[in-house]
Amino acid sequence: MLMNCLIVDDHKIARTTLKKLITLDSSLTLAGECSNAEEAYNEIINQPVDLLFLDIEMPGMTGMELVKSLGKSSPMIIFTTSERNYAAEAFDLNVIDFMIKPVSPVRFLQSMERLREFVKTKTFSTAIRDKDYIFIRDSNTIRRLALDQVLFLEAQGDYVKIYVSNHTYLIHSTLKSVVDKLPDSIFLRVHRSFIVNVSKIDTLEGSTLVLDKNFVPVSDAYRAALNKRMQIL
Repeated sequence: MLMNCLIVDDHKIARTTLKKLITLDSSLTLAGECSNAEEAYNEIINQPVDLLFLDIEMPGMTGMELVKSLGKSSPMIIFTTSERNYAAEAFDLNVIDFMIKPVSPVRFLQSMERLREFVKTKTFSTAIRDKDYIFIRDSNTIRRLALDQVLFLEAQGDYVKIYVSNHTYLIHSTLKSVVDKLPDSIFLRVHRSFIVNVSKIDTLEGSTLVLDKNFVPVSDAYRAALNKRMQIL
């Protein structure tokens, strides 16, 4: 898969280094370079790219602010920075990687492997969104699970519990990773820790949903979206 990439960094030497590194991977095509985030924003809006090599600390708009301003239209992001203390905040933005300058060829190629793995997973996730089942790892067994059997899902630390009638499955995953693989025509997040199958809702009273005698909380942040999906008469 060929990917167009854009370099965004206020230091010319850093941009030059990245341009040389990009030539190491035949799947990358350099679409251009920008010296600040505002310029990059206009470039992306007018001519979308697949991947940004993005500095964080720049005059004016920072790299973090650029990603947030792009929202869902953001390309895939690989941060390149001299400051390690941004790592936690960066990965909260679901970036592909966080490379510390100066970036070595070995470190760059490691990042490209991570990028390819991400693209492969994203492609797989998109494919299964059109199906009526998912596969889950249940102990040492890969199990096919029909989506219309699922009542709701609950985040429990590093695990997600999947509730079906009279049974539960516990999988090692984050709730965000799971929701990205589920069709939003069927499932809806109603709380930071809960996703429900809308067609399985029996009642809603106050801030509590009931699904097959199970109680699920609804937070204020998701209440409007829930009311819209329920199409209450």
